[in-house]
Amino acid sequence: MEIFLIYFSVISGVFFLIWSADKFVDGASITANHFGMPPLLIGMLIIGFGTSTPEILVSALASYQGNPSIALGNAYGSNITNIALILGITAIINPVKVESGIIKKELPVLSLVTLFSVYIVSDYNISRLDAFSLLIVFSIILFWTLYTGSNKKHDPLALEVKGEMKINKIPVKKAIFWLVSGFIIMVFSSKILVWGAVGIAKILGISDLIIGLTIITVGTSLPELASSIVATRKGDHDLAMGNILGSNLINTLTVVGIAGLINPIKVPADLVLRDFPVMTILTLSLFIMSYGFRGQGRINRLEGMLLLMTYIAYTILLLKNIV
Repeated sequence: MEIFLIYFSVISGVFFLIWSADKFVDGASITANHFGMPPLLIGMLIIGFGTSTPEILVSALASYQGNPSIALGNAYGSNITNIALILGITAIINPVKVESGIIKKELPVLSLVTLFSVYIVSDYNISRLDAFSLLIVFSIILFWTLYTGSNKKHDPLALEVKGEMKINKIPVKKAIFWLVSGFIIMVFSSKILVWGAVGIAKILGISDLIIGLTIITVGTSLPELASSIVATRKGDHDLAMGNILGSNLINTLTVVGIAGLINPIKVPADLVLRDFPVMTILTLSLFIMSYGFRGQGRINRLEGMLLLMTYIAYTILLLKNIV
């Protein structure tokens, strides 16, 4: 009975986490638009944070409950999943074009942030000072991005978000209701998911890190997968790319920073020697593919296939640690 309850908690936790995250993002976006926030800032701030809220909540709860490896696996595993799985599938369905100037500025920033995080974990420890420095870096990037983007009303990303606001228009009272209730449900579903994930790790006799890199990562990344596929099919390529870049920046800096502030983290050797090289190579590859050094940036179907094959190979490598 307990085993059934553990597996059910993971499945239901993932389901309600995805559902509530979607409602939370819709509610937050419509509410922000109602009170006059520019579409570009909604795309960069509200949608970016909204789709990353599951990772933030799950990692914070995991760290608070004494399972920091789940927090790290969730954060860095989500980065790998976002690039290799989500962008890979998205590009196979419809090649992803990068037109937004804001997005092109964030690509090298994400690469530098990834290299900075490599330095942070190189001593196999994330202290509270390390965590605080990650949050400071994120704050600087956030204010810089908001400042540079505030005057670009006609940036392609702003136009795409504006179009989405018209399509998803709902009464502001209903939006506020989904904003509040969506967040509350996310908190409870995150707690259920973490409890179930820890239980599965004990049953299978595997590390919390592997659980964080697999079950929880895929579960918390599903909102990004759904939104990216829908966005590119509508032609909103910059919205899809901005969603992934924003999520990875938040994962690397905010998710890990919050988890590290709650409890200093001993970084598993596997994370440094196996997962970080994969994440770093994928991030640098994303920069090279998407920046558009000789014209418009673009991830074509062949590159999408290579990203997806990389994710499959990486997942097989992780599964070998289970069997």
